[in-house]
Amino acid sequence: MNRNPKILAVAGKGGVGKTSLSAAFVRLLTETHPDARILAIDADPAVGLSTALGVEVRQTLDDIRKQIVSSVEDGEPREAIELLSEARYRIFDTMVEQQKFSFLAIGRPETAGCYCKVNAYLKEIINLLAGDFDYVVIDGEAGIEQINRRVMEKVTHLVLVTDPSRKGTQVIQTIKRVADDLVMYDRCGAVVNRVTDPAMIPYIHIEGIDVLAYIGSDAKHAANDIRGLSVFDLPDDAPVIAGAREALTKLQIL
Repeated sequence: MNRNPKILAVAGKGGVGKTSLSAAFVRLLTETHPDARILAIDADPAVGLSTALGVEVRQTLDDIRKQIVSSVEDGEPREAIELLSEARYRIFDTMVEQQKFSFLAIGRPETAGCYCKVNAYLKEIINLLAGDFDYVVIDGEAGIEQINRRVMEKVTHLVLVTDPSRKGTQVIQTIKRVADDLVMYDRCGAVVNRVTDPAMIPYIHIEGIDVLAYIGSDAKHAANDIRGLSVFDLPDDAPVIAGAREALTKLQIL
């Protein structure tokens, strides 16, 4: 069944809170659309979204990819469509099914360096599975690589996350410029996270990108993270939840 899903890709430089915001999006979607099919994809090799959502991951997309490749008889690669057909069944078997959403993690390749193979595989997985869900939230890797390689070339909403730093705003402006050429998105906006002082907001300039929300620093959220608690343990008025709600409302998803 093709559900014409809304696909939210969250991107930005490392350390700005992309994962927390992605998790907050998932929580709000489960609360406001309880009958919807929701898929959370951890596309960041740092593998943090599972913790933020309270999910225990046993297998990743890269584990599945390696199993399929290693199972090819006589070492001869089969056609990509045949591998993907086999992958579909294995992915559904290994997908973590929570009460309110499903979860997939890209995983971390064993060898250091380029993530080209897992990124290429992730692109096919997104195309393969998206039609089975109403909402897909993708927590992207830090930086511009997945955008540049068209891993997320068909998303409906691109959410760019930054902190108040100049470097953070420059990164999301670069991502936006590249995405304008390589990604077919419907809506794009920025979220400025970890704002320690509201007085700095007038000085935050992000050229060509509408700001969806400003989110203040939250000591309780940081404490929850250290304790291994999930986003579902946060109060409704927690800054990241309130900011995520504001962003989704402006994107006309809530």
